[in-house]
Amino acid sequence: MSIRKLLINKVNAVTLRAIRGSWGSAPCIPAVVAIAILAVPQVSLAEVGTLVAGPGFIEEKVEDAVESQVEEEIGEAVDESLQDAVEEQVADQVEERIGQLVAGPGFLEEKIEERVEEAVEEQLADTVEDVIEGAVEETVVTIVEQDVEEDVQDSIEDTIEESIEESVQDSVEETIAVSVESGLEDNVEEAVEESVAAAVEETIEASVQDEVAVAVEETVEESVAATVEASVEAAVAGGVEAGLEQSIEREVEAQVADAVEDRIESDIIERIESGLEIDEDRIRKGQWLVMAEPEVFDELAEEGYLFDTVTELPGMGLRLAEVAAPSSFDISEVRQGVVDVVGSDRVEVDLNHIYTAGNPQQLESSDHGVQPRAAIRFPDDLDELALRIGMIDSGVDTTHPSLSHTRIQSRAFVGEGARLPEFHGTAIASILAADAPDYRGLAPKAEVYAAAVFEQDQERGEIASTVSLVRALDWLISSGVDVVNVSLAGPPNRLLEAALRRAAEREVMVLAAAGNGGPAAQPMYPAAYDMVVAVTAVDSGGQVFRLANRGSYLDLAAPGVGLVHARAGGGYTASSGTSFAVPFAAAAAARLRHLQPGQDVLQLLLRSAEDLGPPGRDEIYGYGLLRPVPVSG
Repeated sequence: MSIRKLLINKVNAVTLRAIRGSWGSAPCIPAVVAIAILAVPQVSLAEVGTLVAGPGFIEEKVEDAVESQVEEEIGEAVDESLQDAVEEQVADQVEERIGQLVAGPGFLEEKIEERVEEAVEEQLADTVEDVIEGAVEETVVTIVEQDVEEDVQDSIEDTIEESIEESVQDSVEETIAVSVESGLEDNVEEAVEESVAAAVEETIEASVQDEVAVAVEETVEESVAATVEASVEAAVAGGVEAGLEQSIEREVEAQVADAVEDRIESDIIERIESGLEIDEDRIRKGQWLVMAEPEVFDELAEEGYLFDTVTELPGMGLRLAEVAAPSSFDISEVRQGVVDVVGSDRVEVDLNHIYTAGNPQQLESSDHGVQPRAAIRFPDDLDELALRIGMIDSGVDTTHPSLSHTRIQSRAFVGEGARLPEFHGTAIASILAADAPDYRGLAPKAEVYAAAVFEQDQERGEIASTVSLVRALDWLISSGVDVVNVSLAGPPNRLLEAALRRAAEREVMVLAAAGNGGPAAQPMYPAAYDMVVAVTAVDSGGQVFRLANRGSYLDLAAPGVGLVHARAGGGYTASSGTSFAVPFAAAAAARLRHLQPGQDVLQLLLRSAEDLGPPGRDEIYGYGLLRPVPVSG
C-alpha cells in the first residue's frame, strides 16, 4: 500500500472516530472530512525514505501526526457545527412552545382584552372612588348649609361667648385702665380700638375656627350619615363627573364662613360692646336696664324679678325698667339670666350708657361764619311748609329773639333736680327754624318738638343717658313727627337700637351726627345703626370737617363748618361739628316727607346728592353732598 493511500485511510479512520465521539451514531459530515484531508501535508516517497529507516517507522509517524492535526481541526469544526445546531434546535423549540401557547388566531386578542379590562377596572375603581368622595363632599356642603345654623348654634353660643367675652374683657380692661388715668377721650378710643381688634382677631382665629370645625364635624357625622349613601348613588347615576373638577373644600369653607359670620356677628358686637361698657365715663354706675313688651315683664315678675323704676313707652308699645345693682355685677350674667326666662328675641338688657354732643368747636366771632341759608340753597317752598321736626338735644332758650316767634314744644327727660344746659339745643333749633329779621333758619314755619336729654354733670360736662334717649324718642313718635334730628353720639346700646327699630317700623326717620372723634375713631352711635341716616360735615368748599368720623356707615354730607347760630342768653356765634350738619339733612327729609308722602325719602336724598371724593359711596362723604331739588307738582 502506498504512503498516500495509507494517509487517506488514516484520515478517514480518525475522522470517523472523532465525529462519532462527538455526535454518537450520527452520520459523518463530508465538509469536515474534506477539510481534514486537505490539511494533510503533501510529501514525496523519496523525502520520506530519507527520513526514516523503514516503512513501519513512516507509517507510525504519519499516523501520529495525522491523528494529532486532524483531531485539532475537527474539534474546531465540531464546535462551530454544534453552535449552529444548538441555535437551530432552540429556535425550533421556541417556535414549538409558542405554537402550543397560542392555541388559535384569537388568543392574543383575548389576552389583550383581559389585560385591558383589568386595567380599566382598576382605573374605574379609582375614578368612582374620587366621584364618590366628590359627591359626598358636595352633599355635605348642601346639608351643612341647611343644618349649620340650627345645629351649630348652641355650640357657637356656648363656646364662643365665653372665650371671646373673657379675652375681650380682660384685654380691654387693662387698656382702658391706662387710658382713663390719662383723662383723654381720644386716647381711650384708640386704645379700645387696638385692644378690641387684637383680642377679637386672636380669639376668633383661635376659638371660632376650632369650635366651628368641631361643631361642623360632629353635625355632619350625626346628621348626614343616614342620607349620604342615597345621595351619592343618585349623584353618581346622574353624572357627577361634571363636578369632579370643582373645588369642594373652598366651597365648604366659604359657605361655613358665611353661616358662621351671620350667626356670630351679633356675638362679636356684643363682645365689643362689653369692652366699651367698662369705661366708667360712658355708663351710669350700679344700674342696668330692661326693655320689653308689658307681657314679658309679667313673666319676669312670676320668676321673682323686681324692678325699681318702670316707665311706660306708649309710642313704641314697650316698657322700660331701671334696676339698681352692686358695683361688682356682671351685665352678661344678668342678661343671660333674663334671656333664659323669656327668650333672647323678646327682651333687651343693657347698661345705662352716656352720650355727649361731641364738643363742638366755636369761632371767636360770628363775623367769620356763614348763615344756614347761605351755606346751601333750598327750594323756596320750604319757607311756607308746616313741617313737624323732632330734635333730641339739650334744652332750648326759647326766649332768644330768633326763636321767640318759632313754634317750639319742649320737654325734658332728665333726672329730677338736674340742671339743663341750653347752648347746643339752642344752636340746633335756630339752624332749623329761627325766624328773625336778621337771622332765619332753614324752615321758619316748621313746628319743632325739642326733647331735652342733656344735663350738666360736674365731672363730665353735658351728658345724656340711654334712659333719657329712649324716653325722648318715644315721646317724639307719639307726637307724630316726620323726622328726628339727633345731634349726639356715644357707644352702642341694645335698648337704644331696639327703640330706633321701633321708630323705623312706625315710619319715623332718624338722622344723627357721624361724630367728631377724628378720621381714625370708632363708629359712633346712634349714627352707625343701619336704620339711622348718618350725616357728616363739610365746609363751604366741600372739604370734610377735619375732626369728623369716617366709616362705611356714612350716608350724606352737609354744611357744618363755621356755621352761625343763636347763642343761649342772646347773640350769635359760629361753631363747627357734625352735629351742625344734621339739621340740613333733617329739613330736606321732612320737606320730601311732606311733599311726596309714601315715597322712599332716603333714596330720593341719596340720588340727588353731589358725589364728592372717590366715585360712589365712600367712607369720607358717604353718597355725597346734600342737594335739595324742586319737586314737580
